[in-house]
Order: sequence, then C-alpha cells, then structure tokens
Amino acid sequence: MLLRLQIDRIEPFAEGMAFGSTGSYVRLIGKAYGELDPQHPGNAGIVHMDKAPRNARGYVEYDTDVYIMRPTDMALGNRKLVYDVNNRGRKVVLSMFHEAEETSPGCLNDPTTAADAGNGFFFRQGYTLVWSGWDPDAPRANNGLTMRSPVATNNGAPIVQTIRDELIFSTRLPTTRNTAPLSYPAATLDQSQARLTVRAKEGDAYTTIPPDRWSYADARNITLLPEGTAFQPGYIYDLWYPATSPKVLGIGYAATRDLVSFLRYAAHDSTGQVNPVALSAADPGIRVVLAYGNSQSGRYLRDHLELGFNQDENRRKVFDGYQSHVAGIGKVFTNYAFGQPNRTSTQHEDHQFPENHFPFAHGSLTDPVTGRTAGLLRGDGCDPLIIESNTSTEYWQKGASLLHTDPLGQRDLDIPPTVRLYMMAGTQHGGRAHMGASGGNSIHPRNPHNPAPALRALFVALDQWVTAGILPPDSRVPTLAAGTLVSPQTLAFPKLPTVEPPPRMNSIVVLDDWVHPARQPAQRYTALVAQVDADGNEVAGIRLPDIAAPLATYTGWNLYNIPGLEGELSDREGLCLPLAPTQAARLAQGDPRASFEERYGSQAAYVQRVSEVTRELVQMRLLLPEDAVRFVDAAARCNPLPS
Repeated sequence: MLLRLQIDRIEPFAEGMAFGSTGSYVRLIGKAYGELDPQHPGNAGIVHMDKAPRNARGYVEYDTDVYIMRPTDMALGNRKLVYDVNNRGRKVVLSMFHEAEETSPGCLNDPTTAADAGNGFFFRQGYTLVWSGWDPDAPRANNGLTMRSPVATNNGAPIVQTIRDELIFSTRLPTTRNTAPLSYPAATLDQSQARLTVRAKEGDAYTTIPPDRWSYADARNITLLPEGTAFQPGYIYDLWYPATSPKVLGIGYAATRDLVSFLRYAAHDSTGQVNPVALSAADPGIRVVLAYGNSQSGRYLRDHLELGFNQDENRRKVFDGYQSHVAGIGKVFTNYAFGQPNRTSTQHEDHQFPENHFPFAHGSLTDPVTGRTAGLLRGDGCDPLIIESNTSTEYWQKGASLLHTDPLGQRDLDIPPTVRLYMMAGTQHGGRAHMGASGGNSIHPRNPHNPAPALRALFVALDQWVTAGILPPDSRVPTLAAGTLVSPQTLAFPKLPTVEPPPRMNSIVVLDDWVHPARQPAQRYTALVAQVDADGNEVAGIRLPDIAAPLATYTGWNLYNIPGLEGELSDREGLCLPLAPTQAARLAQGDPRASFEERYGSQAAYVQRVSEVTRELVQMRLLLPEDAVRFVDAAARCNPLPS
C-alpha cells in the first residue's frame, strides 16, 4: 500500500498558459513511499518477495518517482486521470498524442514550455496526467523516472547466479563505446568463471572469445583486448557470468497499482497529506482512470493485467481502460530473478529472452504447443476495457497476429467483447511526428508514417466506452478468413528494382531457459503478416490517408545495412519508397507502381481523394474531425508533378 506521497515541487506549466475551458496546468514532482505485505495474495506473485528485506512491521518497503500534470483548478478538469506508463524512464504521451517536438534531450521528460505542450490534446480536455517509476534501472538521464527497489538476499547473504547478457553495438548500444555494460554486478572478476562469445547472426554458432582477448573493466563492464579494440557493429556478443544483487523487480507492478489506486480512491495519505489530484480534502475527485502504454510500456500493461495487478489490495479496480500501442504479443522481462526489463526481442536482437510467452491473446484458450490453458483477462471483476494497436512492424517482428489467431496460425480467434484490436497499416514501430527518414543502419529510408491521428481517435473511443458505454469501432486486423493474413513467402509484394521483401520474419519460440537457450528450439508458434496491394501497401487494418491515398509504399520491415548482417530484419524499422511523379519517370526507373500522374491526374484530384478518405475515417470514428482537416490541408500543399 502507498503510505506517503511527498510532493517536493509545484510549478506552473508553460508560464500559466490556458488550455481552452480547462485553464492553466501545474506540474507536481515528488516521490511515493510504500510498503507491501509479502503475505497478501495481491503480492504473492512477485518473484523474490520472500527474499526481500523487511521493516519492523514485517513489510517490504519501496519508493518511486512521481510526476503529475493537472489543471491548476481541479474543478475545471474532467475528473479523469491518464496514467502514462514510462518507457525506459521516458514520458511518452506528449510526443505521441500531442506530437510535441523533441527539441532537446530532456524537454519532454520535464515539460516546461508551451512548445512541450504540442497540440495540447489532453490538456484541452482537462485530463490529469500521471507518471511514476517502475524499473529501478531505467535511465535517470534527462529526468528519467525510476524507483528504489530492495535487493534480494538469502537471509542476508548475497544471491549469486550465472546469467547471460547479450551485447550488440550499433543497433542497441552506441558504437562509440569500447566497453560493454552488464545488467548486474559480476560476483567475481575471475574470468575462468565466465565465457564470452560472438556471432554475426542470431542463428549462427557461438564462437568463444579467449580470456586473453577480453577482461572486466570493473564489476559492471567488460572490454575487449588489446585495449581500445572495438566491438564489431551489429554482431551479437553473449557473456555468461556469475551475477549478484538481484533487485525485486516485480515490486514495480505493485508500485503502479498502489499509486494509481491512492490517487483514485483516497482523499489523503496515512500522514494526513491531501491527495494532490483530489477535488477537495474530502473528495478524491477522480472518477475514471485510463492507462496508455507504448512499446515496452505497452508490454508492461499486458503483464500488469495477466499478473493480477489491476486489482488493488482492497479488491478494487485500478484502471478502467487501457490503450496499448506497438506491444505485439510481448510482456516485459521483469518479474524474474535477475530480470532485464530493457530487453526487447526481434529477429536479430534479444531473440531468446523472456518476452513472447503464452498466453498471447486476451481470451482463454489452450496452447497446443505447451498444453497450457490461459488468457490475459482474469475474469475477477477488475478487467479493464482494452484497446490494443500494432503496426506492420509488430506483425513482422513481434508476433502480433497471435493476438487474434490460434498459436499455430490455423484459425481466427473470437476477440472478447471487452477488447478491440487494430493494425496501423503501413506503419513502423517507432512511427511518430517529426521523425527523420534517414536509413541509419538500414538499407532503405525509414518509414515516417505517423499513427498519432488514429491513436487520438482510439483514445477518445476508449474514453467514451468507459464513461458512456458507447462501443468503439470494430477491431480492424488482417484475418485468415479474409485472406489478408499470410506467410511472408506468399506476400504479394510488387517486383521493385531496388527492393526485395524479407524471406522470413521473427520466429516466436518456446523458451524454457533464457540463460542457456537451445540453439534450435523444437517448439515454435506460427505468426503471420498482412497481405499487400499492388503498391506494396497493406490492405487490412486502419488505412490512414497516406496509405489509402498513397504517395509512397510504406512497410513495417527494413533490412540491415551492416556488413555480416545481410538479410536480417532491421530491428523495428520499416521503409518508405516514394512513387514516381510521372509515367515517364516510372518507366525510366522500371517501377511497376502507378505514378502520381497516372493514379490521380492532378493535384486537385489527389486532394479530393484525401478528402474522401478522411470523411470515411471520421464516419467510422477512426479519425477526429480536427485531424481530418490537417490531412486535407497537407494534401493541398503537396504537388509532386513538375511545374
């Protein structure tokens, strides 16, 4: 339970700038202090809770960073709270929903100016925004959110266990570093108790690096020898070593539960301090609580639900609804001994760490691979209403089709009535406003398609679902029944002169041992991808104007441009290939896709087509009217035809 919420700073946001009828906002920055009863059923599933130090009352203590943005006058707000699960210590909703430009490394982690408010989406509607730490090792740089969690011991003696770290420079670690960081302190610097290997691709054999070619720089870092030798960009280095000092990471779920429950239900904390988002000293004020999670934090919400943390210690619901984006079928490698929450599995990176484990879907079903019967929904009266969206990338890299097919990819599942699933057609994992299109480590330019307009519409639908019982739009995903869900081998991608589609996707495997994973897992799940049209754009899902009235081909996959990694899917990136402006230019390039000139004829016709698409999306409640205007205005400013 939360004992004390200490607010250290209360400051006006954006110099008191007013947001519609809500007025101005303030920032509240502080810490929450709590304790957990290890015997309470709601805490029983936290790994290593029995090995955590206890206070005089026999409880386990923790504290976590808290950051709140609320109306200066709570009476002018809408009495609704949005909890934005931080992603590696970073706030997400201001850059995603508000499309605030990240002009400096810390501007959105400590928003202070009108520019940081972006379009003011949540502020204009009067929401209270809340963030808190859940990962003790989340980066603290630029005001990152973290928490303090106890270290597990064996009755006071250090716990030592051989674990595996995977180290990949250029794709997950910066190429400028000559040392590689370890997830946990090494229990000894004796190299005879450790093993370092290297391989180019995930499926390659491990090649041992002799002990005289590497060393510990200290208990948290290793380096190659001779001194200054660089780690090969993109190559996979694995280190097996005896590690120590595991934190009780699962406490992060309870810390989120208890903070949000306090803000929702309590007028004051145990010391008498008034709830800082309360309507008054006697009225907690908040009547609806919604959560948003993006990528890692979306996977966190899926864990939070499955592990039972949407029910507080008094058996009350924590979140009424949650919206998860680009989580795929994943969870977070957190509630484990020596967990590593920073891991995220793709074809090349972190492929054999715990993330994609059954159950994948929300409704209960039996897994033909493991024999387990389970679903994410618990049926305990505290399940939230759920909207989950994914991009094309999650179908290629994160097994997203398994959200709505059986584990062998043989039949479509019935999606529970309290769940909606959507695919953002033609979008890459990190698609957002202001994203550069440079290829980086990839062969082709990145996909800049921005899903934010659809996310805003879906959030409004979730709110209406929770508060008024208005059903959201039906799920929009590729299906086997419609022939829009296929294997990569049957993808009808156009034959372009400069692009070959990848022959395979990230495989989803049964993982029994992350420390010593089998090189060829015998058990695999069958994930599938979305079929495409003659332009290479996906035919199912939410097709925003850039896809339904295209000026380019947009995919959720790209390939690495790193020597030795040929043919490997590029982390979580897609590609963008513009259409030729004219028929002559298309024929000169050998491009089979119709040019702008051939498909639209004129800029006016293009604007008309965009207007039609936006009108349809607004009618289906997949686009807000204000965003429809923006699309049409952008189309009016675009004319690829030569003047």
